[in-house]
Amino acid sequence: MRNLGRRCGDDRGSATVWSVGAIAVLCVVFGVVLALGQAVVARHRAAGGADLAALAAAGHWTRGTAEACACADRVARAQGTRLVRCVLVGEISDVSVAAGPAPFTAEVRSRAGPPGTVPGRPAPAGTLPAAPAGRG
Repeated sequence: MRNLGRRCGDDRGSATVWSVGAIAVLCVVFGVVLALGQAVVARHRAAGGADLAALAAAGHWTRGTAEACACADRVARAQGTRLVRCVLVGEISDVSVAAGPAPFTAEVRSRAGPPGTVPGRPAPAGTLPAAPAGRG
């Protein structure tokens, strides 16, 4: 007879359960946003490191591939990244740099060289074309 006063569908305490569920969902969403932010930061760091490393290698191309790539590696490390690949073809440097922790590692490729020397691209307006080899 004691239970006659209680309703059959009593929802006492259900707000606590719903609150805990909502907090759990918000924590998961917050974690995903933080992870995406970390991935974006790694991508930007890798892009900046790749650009600077490519410029460093292109600036030292006259010293040979080994010296130019060593300079690119020093610049990449100074940016908090690591040099993955370094290739010099004439005056053009082509480097790949990686940044970020293991699950969020971003790898970016960058090329640098004098204007008008990138194969398949025209020289920017206002620049003189490169002189043919053997003339001088």
